[in-house]
Amino acid sequence: MPEESAGKPATAFDWVGGEAAVRQLVDRFYDLMDLESAYAALRAVHPPLLDGSRDKLHWFLCGWLGGPDHYIERFGHPRLRARHMPFRIGIRERDQWMDCMRQAMLECELDPALRERLDAAFMNTADWMRNV
Repeated sequence: MPEESAGKPATAFDWVGGEAAVRQLVDRFYDLMDLESAYAALRAVHPPLLDGSRDKLHWFLCGWLGGPDHYIERFGHPRLRARHMPFRIGIRERDQWMDCMRQAMLECELDPALRERLDAAFMNTADWMRNV
């Protein structure tokens, strides 16, 4: 695996810990969304069963973080904004998504420097997804 000069893994995917760690992060994210009332507005825009959402986010994040392109292999280009357009995503949903992901990253014990980088990248994407 190629390494950066500072000793950090070459990709965020490697830094997270690979595919199993991405799955753990995604599962914790959706578990929190399902369990915590603070994420009720976010939960409301998801289907009753979260299995498909879990898989899609896992597949997407693997590629987005620099790992295998599972999502693209299954569905083609992510077209995130277009795929999320049917769902009401406002500031409240964006903020709950971010808070839920922050909590999941913290509970999965991601490196603080990685959490900071991912937080900024997630916020850019989450804000771009707003449609109301």
